[in-house]
Amino acid sequence: MRIVVSGTHASGKSTLVSDLAGALGFAPLPDPYELVDDVGDPAGVASFVAQLEIAAERLVEPAPAADVVAERGPVDLLAYLEALAVLGRPSVGAGSMARLRLATAEAMTHVDLLVVIPLDPEVGIEVPDDEDPELREVMDERLLELCDDEDLVGGGTRVVEVAGPPESRVAQVLAAVEAVRRG
Repeated sequence: MRIVVSGTHASGKSTLVSDLAGALGFAPLPDPYELVDDVGDPAGVASFVAQLEIAAERLVEPAPAADVVAERGPVDLLAYLEALAVLGRPSVGAGSMARLRLATAEAMTHVDLLVVIPLDPEVGIEVPDDEDPELREVMDERLLELCDDEDLVGGGTRVVEVAGPPESRVAQVLAAVEAVRRG
């Protein structure tokens, strides 16, 4: 089974991935950011494109373990690129965006469960100004819209939004995993 945990920065993805890997015995796949060589601005176009390519490739290629839980999928990075454009910041051109959407759609056909963590003011994760709260919020909005796009995230991928404290999120995902296993 392939699970992808998606959400904007500082939404609780790392905690959920770690908790799920332990609870399910799945191999965790790190945030693609950790696998990108120095590409300049970590919140810039080049970094997001490189991360998207890594996130997509590792879902399409045979995984070293049959059961994995990945921190971020290509849809996350597509949402960041769209958020940059919405904010009037440098992003990719239309041709590149179309290519990246195709790569994302292809990769998502290999995902059994997409777990989305929307921003939740009740959880109270705050970010300082140097972590770009404006980008965080716009990315969250774009991510939620992209996750509803059947051309991008459709077919056999089940999508579940989780909320609440970490232990509640784990329980919600475990219930979704059981639903996927039952078919």
